[in-house]
Amino acid sequence: QVQLVESGGGLVQAGGSLRVSCVASGSAFGINAMAWFRQAPGKQRELVAGMTSDGTTYYGDFVKGRFAIFNDNAKNTVSLQMSSLNSDDTAIYTCAAVRPGAIPEGVPLREVEYDYWGQGTQVTVSS
Repeated sequence: QVQLVESGGGLVQAGGSLRVSCVASGSAFGINAMAWFRQAPGKQRELVAGMTSDGTTYYGDFVKGRFAIFNDNAKNTVSLQMSSLNSDDTAIYTCAAVRPGAIPEGVPLREVEYDYWGQGTQVTVSS
């Protein structure tokens, strides 16, 4: 089993920056893709950014260069650095990972392709 624990959410003013991080523990060796999803009230969950172990990244169109995903393989951590935040970014941000040993072709884009999920962390942007 793999456990994912997010941290770093909180309240930030519009235009500000925030970093959320996700630590994978348990049988986490060999995870080749992790991602951040978000879900705003009344909206469907959407993929924010994803990253594979070979460094391939994907960003949702709405990111528009404002966010950066990066990992620390030695610490089994993936982080999302967010800047130029606006009220539309208010959501619960959740980390997801594919099962250890899986080798996806690029960053998986669909929720069903991820096997493990964290509990989520709230990000609130005040205008």
